[in-house]
Amino acid sequence: MPSFLSPWSRRQFLKGTGLISSVSSVAAGSSLSSTSAASASDSPIRAGRARSVYQQLGVRPLINAAGTYTALSASIMPREVLQAMEEASRYHVSIAELQQAASKRICQLLGSEAALITAGAAAALTLGTAACVAGKDPEKIKRLPDTAGMKNEVIIQKSHRFSYDHAVRAVGIKLIEVETRKQLEDAINEKTAMMLFLNYADPKGQVKRKEFVEIGKRAGVPTFIDAAADVPPAERLSEYIRLGFDLVTFSGGKGLRGPQCSGLLLGRKDLIEAAFLNGSPHSDTIGRLAKVGKEEIVGLLVALELYLNRDHKTEWRIWESRVRHIADAVSDLRGVRTEMFVPEIANQSPHLRIEWDQKLIPMKGVDVAKLLRDGEPRIEVRPSAGDKPVIEIAVWMLQPGEHRIVASRVREVLKKNKT
Repeated sequence: MPSFLSPWSRRQFLKGTGLISSVSSVAAGSSLSSTSAASASDSPIRAGRARSVYQQLGVRPLINAAGTYTALSASIMPREVLQAMEEASRYHVSIAELQQAASKRICQLLGSEAALITAGAAAALTLGTAACVAGKDPEKIKRLPDTAGMKNEVIIQKSHRFSYDHAVRAVGIKLIEVETRKQLEDAINEKTAMMLFLNYADPKGQVKRKEFVEIGKRAGVPTFIDAAADVPPAERLSEYIRLGFDLVTFSGGKGLRGPQCSGLLLGRKDLIEAAFLNGSPHSDTIGRLAKVGKEEIVGLLVALELYLNRDHKTEWRIWESRVRHIADAVSDLRGVRTEMFVPEIANQSPHLRIEWDQKLIPMKGVDVAKLLRDGEPRIEVRPSAGDKPVIEIAVWMLQPGEHRIVASRVREVLKKNKT
């Protein structure tokens, strides 16, 4: 557990060993209407009105048949998480003490040496990198992203480059691209601060996870794995720590169904302590802009407990049944083919691929996706839809009963546009 404060004197966190036991049930609220949103008015926006807060703003909600994409607001939090966040909002607390209490509980749940709740996985990338570059040195922390005189190189496999490594580069480091094991080993020098691994890209790179960790350990260089969207399965939350990675990050608002602006940073005690010092609530730091509040800290912790206690086998069967229902709805349409598949790593859950003969249904995937998006209710499918006659549907972010709506709309669109 990181020593964010010394001595730490915070009383037992939210009563008892687990947060969930202290969270009582909350009255069921009305669901958001999926009807067309009215134009926003000049009256104050308030919850509890006949019109939803989104209708008051003129924003049209959607059915998420795409997945945990940030642009589509990722996941929906369980009621227990919402209630815990509301309860947390009623009191003032020391953020340092709250982070330490949360770290202790997370370590009990996942077996990590230390943990930090961040403002998303991208924030965790920045904080973890800053920890490896500036450590706990107050002067170095204040200087970032000026890394002159510091270890300021991060090694990454060329096939692992991704748009979110901007969060790493923001610290002021230089990314050193390699492809082979020999290139990786030769790239390590006195300026090497960290080795970065993108979990999603593991099949593409020549150096796999275990070998990557072994090289880092032998050279005394911290290894950091980004597994933001890679839960489920639940085992991954502990797998990479056991494998030996020094730092691991997961998104809090995707498969865990915590607050969207939350993330988990797990790993070595000294690095987690340094990550905390390089960010909020400390003012003169590179990570100060990525503030995480008491509500997000408590909300993610409750979401994590809920997720670990979930019946994952039953949930998987529910997802499979949703896929079958949508597939059955279009099975009698001539020229239409369906296939259930599971992505290899990120968003690893049952999905449906629907293909059609363009001679019979003269549309591209983007055309079908647009008709679903523009129709009523609004439906978003995976962004993989392109010029080919195919769309892909994720079912694990659907709310109960929404798979029937998706099935009906997809059938309607394909049938209506048959020649």
